[in-house]
Amino acid sequence: MKTLPLILLLSFVFSCNSSAQKKNSDSGETKEFKVSKTDAEWKALLTAEQYHVLRQAGTERAFSSPLNDNHEVGTYVCAACKTPLYKSEHKFDSGTGWPSFDRVIEGNVAFSTDKKLGYMRNEEHCATCGGHLGHVFDDGPKKTTGKRHCINGAALEFVPANK
Repeated sequence: MKTLPLILLLSFVFSCNSSAQKKNSDSGETKEFKVSKTDAEWKALLTAEQYHVLRQAGTERAFSSPLNDNHEVGTYVCAACKTPLYKSEHKFDSGTGWPSFDRVIEGNVAFSTDKKLGYMRNEEHCATCGGHLGHVFDDGPKKTTGKRHCINGAALEFVPANK
């Protein structure tokens, strides 16, 4: 029984969760994105889980996304606005339970600083709609970029190369 609180605490500390979205927490200003919708429009467009992740900066449960184990050739796009974000050739198995990539498609992903857990993390957003994607860490493949873009599968859709 004593292990349950410890497990819950560790899950909270090591999650990819944050509440930053469209607001720059350092300056307090709101950023405008090319694709902008009302809260009601986002709720109508997205599943409940996609809305939680993309619009509320939530985190899906580890190992819950079928995209985590996807090995097909193609492109991962934003589930909200369909902006291409990651190429399958840059995906790798990090063992964390979330789809992981060693690089982004340049210009399509925006970054901000997330301090919600008491320390700084680099948060990733879709540069087109501002949807929360996940975080980037410095423990990725050393042979390439050394980066691990830890991305919620709910924030993505996969488009096979042959389509």
